[in-house]
Amino acid sequence: MTTDAAQTDVKVPAHVRKSIEKFLTDHGDAASAVLQPVGRVGVRITLVGADGILGDQMVADLPTAKAVVESFDAITVSEWDRELTSIVTPRVGHWKKMAGWVANQTRFPKARNEV
Repeated sequence: MTTDAAQTDVKVPAHVRKSIEKFLTDHGDAASAVLQPVGRVGVRITLVGADGILGDQMVADLPTAKAVVESFDAITVSEWDRELTSIVTPRVGHWKKMAGWVANQTRFPKARNEV
């Protein structure tokens, strides 16, 4: 089986497709995607919208992640380089979601984009 044949056999999960379509609609109809394997859990597809807002989806493996990205014309595969990181603007509250229990501590300073 060739690589191309293996790619076409991969099915894009419907919930992932729907979520990414909504993300694109909400954040400028275009995005860059960084594919990040995270061990046994799968692959994180981190999206950076045209407006700089972050979004992500998890899929089972790298072939599925590649199939997801290739199914959208408005998404380009990228890497965490200077150009991409310079436009990233996490939405308000993102730091708290990612910080977990640490976010409720009173001795840590607020994130720069939080008031």
